[in-house]
Amino acid sequence: MIFITLEHISAHVSFSLTFVITLIYWGNLVYKSEELSNSGGKGMIVTCICITGVLVARLLYSGHLPLSNLYESFMFLSWTSSVIHIVIELRGQDAWWLGAITAPSAMLTHGFATLGLPDKMQQSAMLVPALQSHWLIMHVSMILLSYATLLCGSLSSIALLVIASQINQKILINVNNSFLFNKNWYSHDQEKKELKHTFYLSFLNYRKWFFTNQLDQLSYRAIGLGFSLLTIGILSGAVWANEAWGSYWSWDPKETWALITWILFAIYLHTRINRGWKGKKPAIVASLGFIIVWTCYLGVDLLGIGLHSYGWLL
Repeated sequence: MIFITLEHISAHVSFSLTFVITLIYWGNLVYKSEELSNSGGKGMIVTCICITGVLVARLLYSGHLPLSNLYESFMFLSWTSSVIHIVIELRGQDAWWLGAITAPSAMLTHGFATLGLPDKMQQSAMLVPALQSHWLIMHVSMILLSYATLLCGSLSSIALLVIASQINQKILINVNNSFLFNKNWYSHDQEKKELKHTFYLSFLNYRKWFFTNQLDQLSYRAIGLGFSLLTIGILSGAVWANEAWGSYWSWDPKETWALITWILFAIYLHTRINRGWKGKKPAIVASLGFIIVWTCYLGVDLLGIGLHSYGWLL
């Protein structure tokens, strides 16, 4: 009973923290402050500890790894988002904007688990026979870790496309100014104003260009890691499927969408490594991956069909 109480307290505290941290990081985008960034980073560490408490408490009173239903998998996904944030910060990278991606991800997945799912689906239950295997830890943990990193990379690509579109608009304004504001038509003071305006827009363009490069690198690294984890998850799942169902591959809806996800991100990595693409082109591919990952992870579960449909299980 004490573990259930500890789980509920940790869940409520961690969700409240993710909400506050999301506001902090979004505010930091508007008004960049080192104090806000440090507060957000410390808050993410506390959040990670609280979500860890949720998972450990459930592990202790359920007797199995808390990855057996949709609630537990979403909590694990939220925990992974906070871990990704902490790891990148510990590496000393100047990514003050990172929390604007990871904090909302942790908050939304956490909120869906605790507020969006019925109480019955949040309760721990005995594992069905097919899940009573040592492959549960290997397969499901790898798949969820891959989802979290792939989603982080996809969100970075979406942010890149949004910011890149603003850069193009600013450049267009600069070009128009160079043609419209002819120095023969205006006084010396007006020329000064237009020159200052042009330099200001150029400075904004440079900052956004530098920002998009950081997002591009984060997306590439996150998707590279997520693709490797997804590959391990699919292979371990195939071995487990052969033990449980007597077949390595059965074209189950979850398996099919996992393969589609793998192919899409393989295309992304191919364009980056072999074609040398950077910036907007591969970002468009990665952005499509955001929809594909959620379809594979949640959409198939909503249908409740296939060999993986153990009552909204992963």
